[in-house]
Amino acid sequence: MSTGGTGGPRNTGSRTGKGSAPTAAPAAALTARQLVGLLVDPDGFRGWDEPPAGPPADTDYRAALDRARARTGLDEAVLTGVGLIDGRPVALVASEFGFLGGSIGVATAERITRAVERATAERLPLLALPVSGGTRMQEGSAAFLCMLRITAAVQAHRAAGLPYLTYLRNPTMGGVFASWGTLGHLVFAEPDARLGFLGPRVYEELRGVELPPDVQRAETLAERGLVDAVVPPQELRELVRRTLAVLAAAPPPPSPSPLPSPSTDTAPSTVTVTTTDTATAPAPADAWDSVLRTRRPDRPGTRELLRHTAEELVLLDAPGGRGGALVRALAVLGGRPVLVVGQQRRTPEHERPFTAADLRAVRRTARLAEQLGLPLVTVVDTAGAELSADAERDGIAVEIAYCLTTLLALRTPVLAVLLGQGSGGGALALLPADRVIAAGHAWLAPLPPEGASAIVHRDGAHAPELARSQGIGAGHLAEVGLVDEVVPELPDAAEEPAAFCARLGRAVGTALGALAATPEARRLAERAVRHRRLGDPR
Repeated sequence: MSTGGTGGPRNTGSRTGKGSAPTAAPAAALTARQLVGLLVDPDGFRGWDEPPAGPPADTDYRAALDRARARTGLDEAVLTGVGLIDGRPVALVASEFGFLGGSIGVATAERITRAVERATAERLPLLALPVSGGTRMQEGSAAFLCMLRITAAVQAHRAAGLPYLTYLRNPTMGGVFASWGTLGHLVFAEPDARLGFLGPRVYEELRGVELPPDVQRAETLAERGLVDAVVPPQELRELVRRTLAVLAAAPPPPSPSPLPSPSTDTAPSTVTVTTTDTATAPAPADAWDSVLRTRRPDRPGTRELLRHTAEELVLLDAPGGRGGALVRALAVLGGRPVLVVGQQRRTPEHERPFTAADLRAVRRTARLAEQLGLPLVTVVDTAGAELSADAERDGIAVEIAYCLTTLLALRTPVLAVLLGQGSGGGALALLPADRVIAAGHAWLAPLPPEGASAIVHRDGAHAPELARSQGIGAGHLAEVGLVDEVVPELPDAAEEPAAFCARLGRAVGTALGALAATPEARRLAERAVRHRRLGDPR
């Protein structure tokens, strides 16, 4: 009789490369108590567990439970309680793989559910540390249905506005993976952990073929935007500490000057041009010159902007990893906790097409911002969405449309930063916002000027002329209602990256403060009016 739920073998080591044999790695064998010990302050854990109900009638199952208790020193496959992480109380749910493969029986599920409910009642952030083969087969459907019990408690915790983080260990399979294990606001994972719906042994039995070895690796899921960070257990404490520090950051007092009320007439709105003590607002930039400047390889991008401006920063994984076109982060900007999703500009060494998977990750991040009640900051700097047969099959245009509707409907404040290149639908997808700040040389166009020239003149030689005539520069975008503030480049962000990022960071902080001071109903009404008028002269 199987003790686990999906027949997934435990990989007790890490891989040296794709498809290679596992090698020894002590971190993979951490018990629940050892992992909790890595996470909490010295003497900082207090258990919540009560003894489970009486023994089962089945003698074989009862004997298996007795052996598991003797082997692990635990009375069930999960350990729960509250621990201090850098002095901050955090509710913990830690599975024990040595206890019947970490499988979930009715008593296990009840213990997890009570811990989640207690964390909600005490207004604690919750960190779940699952490692499990899934449902406990000895208890069958009754245990299987308990995944709903746990999930309902997790959903109530999330609905209460409380952080729920998960760290998927090796292996996390079956019903655990398909329910409470992957419902974290942020989902972290152990390196090389096997994570999946169906274990390879069961897959082979049911399908008659072997499951490809890399399909269920943590790193594969991170590359697809399904896991937010892959970190070894020894680094998890610091990641959780920084994450909770951002989420718990107390914002400064609301700005006394909320956004101006929307009007129903056609009077032009004001556009702010940020200046410094030593510089006045520069003359509007030549559009073609701006296009060339934004293509400079040394121009600061989203990552550089965050490094210069964030008071706290937790970079999250995104499709394509560090070499991809998307940057996701939790950050404190202008004293306020925010979620950031931005495009990372390409370099001569790295072509970074903006993909359908990136767009899905944008939507996931936007929904996360709404769930956590955080503002969303989008950063636009792209030469365009991916152009390929694969992109068409992956629904790139449909994902752009979904991105637009997601951001337009988001109830949390949205601030967009037009940082550099803004080419096509890939740029437009991140621009629905309550307020837009643009760098002095930033631009937005339906196509790169060379592409527009090819359509209009059947060659690319007229690109400078098209750039100047299409109104693509930051100043012209302000005139038609997209840009609310232009942050000058003196003369070029690439030549003064630190100073430019500091100016832009101050503008972002001020805008976030104004959005925070605006009541939600009024802000959403302003957003509707704003997008109704986009394209009309101010």
